Amino acid sequence: MTAPISNDRSDRLLHALQSRLKLRHLALLQSIQRNQTLSRVALELRLSQPAITKSLHEIEDIFMAPLFTRTRRGLVPTPSGEAALHYALVSLAELEAASKILTAIDTGLSGRVRIGMTPHVPEALLSASVTHLLGQSPRVAVMTKEGTTDELVAALGARELDCVIGRSLHAHTDIQILQEAIYQQVPCLLVPTHSRARLSRGPLDWRRLAALDWIMPPPNTPMRRTFNAIFLGAGVAPPAPMVETSSLRTIEAVLRSERNAITILARDVAGEIGQDGTCAPLSYALSWNLPPISFFVTQGMARQPVVRQLAVAIREAARLLPAS
Repeated sequence: MTAPISNDRSDRLLHALQSRLKLRHLALLQSIQRNQTLSRVALELRLSQPAITKSLHEIEDIFMAPLFTRTRRGLVPTPSGEAALHYALVSLAELEAASKILTAIDTGLSGRVRIGMTPHVPEALLSASVTHLLGQSPRVAVMTKEGTTDELVAALGARELDCVIGRSLHAHTDIQILQEAIYQQVPCLLVPTHSRARLSRGPLDWRRLAALDWIMPPPNTPMRRTFNAIFLGAGVAPPAPMVETSSLRTIEAVLRSERNAITILARDVAGEIGQDGTCAPLSYALSWNLPPISFFVTQGMARQPVVRQLAVAIREAARLLPAS
């Protein structure tokens, strides 16, 4: 005998989601998020616009709330719509991940791990991560993605990645994502080698340095916020950057070609890109630390054996690194 449904709205909503919500509804929400208008959604899904409208009404009935506001620019999600879109995108991403894992298992692998890495992580940690994963028996399929910490953690929250090695995020608010600081790096001012003697004269003067050609991380990243805080703490307005990038190859190219170029990097990473003599650190000791390198993982993935073992391997590699 079926248990009676509670009159409580939360119970009724849960019952509606469990009994009526279908994958086609999630696909429709995903398409609306991409296209923003029902006409473009109809074209993408190859359905008539009345059929799309009817399905959207059905979805809003299931969620027991209006999900979108119709404007001249298209459909704008309501707060309930934002929550529904997040659920749809995460659910579809997890289904895609499951299909890739099952495909990997069918080919004789033991699974698949998707890992995000920022470019400024020491080579030893990156190497330890990949070596550990590729050394599994049975072997594990590995997918890596490079980006800023903000981008990678957002992809982790959307279930597009399984774990991330990046800079610690002090403003991190997603309670489903765990972060663990694993390695502290020491910063240095990095300049072209042939400019090092000239730029090292006199005491550390941030006002003088601000007049140089700065290579800075992209806006709204942990490192860019750190750069800005350094100048503001010294009573100097942050300079307008000549180049905004997180790419080590781009940083190295600019330092090779621009005599007044300057940036801040972790000393160990600066040593890796300066092996050919292109660039060198200034001799000034900086009195603050970079946000630590951290390991990010969702609470669900933290319980997976392959990710737990990867975290152990990364911690051990970080422990063996010399102080930067």
